[in-house]
Formats: sequence, structure tokens, C-alpha cells
Amino acid sequence: MAIQDLRTKIRCVIYDCDGVLFDSLESNIRLYNDLCRSVSRPPLTEEEIRYVQSHTVFEAIHFLFGHAGDLEKRAFGELKNIDFRHYIDHLKMEPDLMETLSLLKERDILRAISTNRTTTMRYIMEKFNLGPYFEMVVTALDVKNPKPHPESVKKILDAFNLKKEEVIFVGDSEVDQQTAKASGIRFIAFRNLDVAQDLFIENHLDLLKLLQI
Repeated sequence: MAIQDLRTKIRCVIYDCDGVLFDSLESNIRLYNDLCRSVSRPPLTEEEIRYVQSHTVFEAIHFLFGHAGDLEKRAFGELKNIDFRHYIDHLKMEPDLMETLSLLKERDILRAISTNRTTTMRYIMEKFNLGPYFEMVVTALDVKNPKPHPESVKKILDAFNLKKEEVIFVGDSEVDQQTAKASGIRFIAFRNLDVAQDLFIENHLDLLKLLQI
């Protein structure tokens, strides 16, 4: 992929949430370990931590509890009593994110979020006052098929009448990479060389350099 081509055509940046906008590792570990504890299941393994970071809460609970009798049903029951705002307090916004979003906004580059989060995304937007910085947020509740299915990206493209070559997806997981590929849009790996294809950035300001902003 030619960097010059990237600079001249981009009208929209789609971001994943967990691992890109926020370091959510501690928050998610606390949530799912609390669920594990509530049904007397051992804490998360490393493999399970990687899974819950990039999948919906429904997929995560099935993955963690679905093969052990009635644990899945009990876990979903416990989920109804959880105040997710407690876990959002443990999110850490990535450095330079707000500066990057502000400069993209000044240049009339649309910003959108495609996330496999569900109800918690509303609390995150409110707590960190992200509403003015994103034109559109698509969660797993807004689509029939969550990532890596391309439905969420297509929803964004259709809403703004965007061509695929005018959009880039910034993500940190294999799910994000697969979403971009299935959608036919370009992918920028954020701090994860294992999913890097043509482009990779270590921090948000690197995106501005790619776009010559």
C-alpha cells in the first residue's frame, strides 16, 4: 500500500475501542474474574484474557462458562446485577488520543467507533466526554452480526456515503484485522505486530504522521 495513496483519500477513521482508545485490560480482567468468583470458577487463564478483550460479553461468557453444566446460565444471571460503571473506572485512556481526535476533526476527517462492547459503551462515552469527537458509534447491540462480520463497518460506510478506499480501520486484534479484511477497507495495527499488515502505529500521533496532519 502506498502511503501517498493513504494520505490523499482518507475521509474517515474507524476505531476499535478496547486496546485502542483505552487500555481496558485491568477493567476486563476484574469484570470476568468477578463473574468467575461468583459461580465458583477459577480465574481467567491467559488464553481467556485474550479472548474476552476482543469479543462481545455474550460470546465471552459462552466461551468461559458454556461447557461446564449450568455455569453459563448462572453467569448471565450474575451479569444482570453488575454495575458496569464500577469497571469503567479502571479504563485508562491511551496517551495523545484526544489531541489526535481533535486534529482529525479540524481536518474534517470523520471519526467512528466499531466495537464489540454492548451496553457499557454508553457509559464510556459519557464518562470520558467522547460524544463531540465521534460522528458514529456502532456496538454489538446495533448489528445482527458483531465483528469480525463486516456489518458494523458497512453501517458506517452507508451512513456517510463513503467509499471503501476512503476509510481506514485502527485496531489491535485479530478480530479487528478480520473485520477490516471482510469489509474491504485498509487496516492499521495498533501496538500489535502480530496483526500488522501494511501499516503499524505505536501511538495515536503516528496516525497523524501517516496522514500528514
